[in-house]
Amino acid sequence: MGFPGTGKIWMNGSLVDWADAKIHIGSHVVHYGSGVFEGARCYDTAHGPACFRLDAHIRRLLDSAKIYRMEYSLSREQLEDAVLDTIRANQFRACYIRPLIYRGYDTLGVNPLPCPVEAAIMLWEWGAYLGEESITRGVDVCVSSWARSAPNTFPALAKSTANYANAGLIKMEAMANGYDEAIALDSDGTVSEGSGQNVFLVRDKTLHTPAFASSILPGITRDSVMTVARDLGFTIVEQTIPRELLYIADELFFVGTAVEVTPIRSVDKIVIGQGSRGPVTEAIQRTFFDIVNARVPDQHGWLRPVYPAETAKNRTKQTAAKATG
Repeated sequence: MGFPGTGKIWMNGSLVDWADAKIHIGSHVVHYGSGVFEGARCYDTAHGPACFRLDAHIRRLLDSAKIYRMEYSLSREQLEDAVLDTIRANQFRACYIRPLIYRGYDTLGVNPLPCPVEAAIMLWEWGAYLGEESITRGVDVCVSSWARSAPNTFPALAKSTANYANAGLIKMEAMANGYDEAIALDSDGTVSEGSGQNVFLVRDKTLHTPAFASSILPGITRDSVMTVARDLGFTIVEQTIPRELLYIADELFFVGTAVEVTPIRSVDKIVIGQGSRGPVTEAIQRTFFDIVNARVPDQHGWLRPVYPAETAKNRTKQTAAKATG
């Protein structure tokens, strides 16, 4: 992933040049990790650029901020509009979206309350997180020696910058040992999630995924995949998953805004299933990409057009083409 170094970043209601998007070194977020953030995507769909489940992402951002007692001045709707304004200002057709709410500069000390609550939105172009081939060939992962936080230590339901220090340790350990990614266990030794991805396991065509109590982030893509799977007729079970069930799964896959839907071909060098993308994973993956690219009707209302007039025009053209074809 490379940052463009140019373009505009939204900061507290103003669009500033990339190079000028700065905070003070004394900002509370720098010293104590007092920030929450989101990761969303804008896709260049068949009808024009559209953000995938932007409303759900901004709601989770504000939920995370509420848990950390950071009340920001703008509403959910205003932050959604700010995201769209930033995409338009950068003239992106497709991009990754990173909104951030954080404690800024006032005083230093563990108590964050004197510090102002500020916000920013940055964008960049980002393809497949684990490489283009990972979508079809899958990735090799390990079970990390780093566990996810125990209950009542960090709030796992909040997407906070502090929590991702743990994610960084998980990711670095995996890469140092020659793996693409890792799966972390919770404090009870049962399956939690990847460094920044939720996990699904397929056994006898039934999908299993860890419940919220397993120290997972309530992923927007996770929720979307569960909806897609049910639409396709699959049964989903949210449960406690023992580590060893990973090894005997028929299929495994990661989901998340960055990884989208990515198969896992091995865990701790044990081949999963046939060592390739399985039929359940492929069916869910294909349907997911059809939805986010607007190749099928948006029956769940997940796509928010960036340029509504362009979307309406493209839909009219497609309808006319079908009528004459």
